[in-house]
Amino acid sequence: MTFRNGLASLLRPEDSVLVLIDHQPYQLANLNSHDPHMAVNNAAGLAKAAKVFGVPTILTSVVEDRGGKIFPQITSVFPDQKVIDRTFINTWEDKNVVDVVKATGRKQLIIAGLWTEVCVAMPAIQAAGEGWEVTAVTDASGATSVEAHQVAIQRMAAAGVNLMTWLAVASEWQRDWARSETAMALNDVVIQHAAGSGIAYLWEQQLLNTPVPANAG
Repeated sequence: MTFRNGLASLLRPEDSVLVLIDHQPYQLANLNSHDPHMAVNNAAGLAKAAKVFGVPTILTSVVEDRGGKIFPQITSVFPDQKVIDRTFINTWEDKNVVDVVKATGRKQLIIAGLWTEVCVAMPAIQAAGEGWEVTAVTDASGATSVEAHQVAIQRMAAAGVNLMTWLAVASEWQRDWARSETAMALNDVVIQHAAGSGIAYLWEQQLLNTPVPANAG
């Protein structure tokens, strides 16, 4: 395995492309590795973070007529975007999806989806073998069991896939809070989707916006 380390190995928004795979009702109905509410929340947070940083995001479903539409929490982030519907279980075997990804000209491929052991692992492993820098976002994904999720993570790691959580991805894209053009918009996403961290950001904003009493100190 070739180890990826050093500054150049970190995610950069200008080099990233995000593919969100099969966040659909059928898959969610048998999600047992995570709280379903958190899986939806984290996927939505990831989608919103990608929009903040201008990261091209491809939405894809599998057999929508049977599995249902991609969750509105995700599609509402990209209201004008057409979801690519597939029959291939492995997204990376679908030419329509791959062609759209390749057209971005980016090589840092970020994937999240339902289920981890199927719809995330297969394209991640294939794309990594084809030379893409692949990151799987584990908490914006989920599996049919805790074991299935853990085994999928082990399998992807062995194939050289980078593994991250959605907030880590967003933080790596931001990298420096002095980047004011995205900092406040990212804070809004964190407030909405990062639970305790979001509350802490909100508290910090309230403190910064609260006038100091005249008799303070």
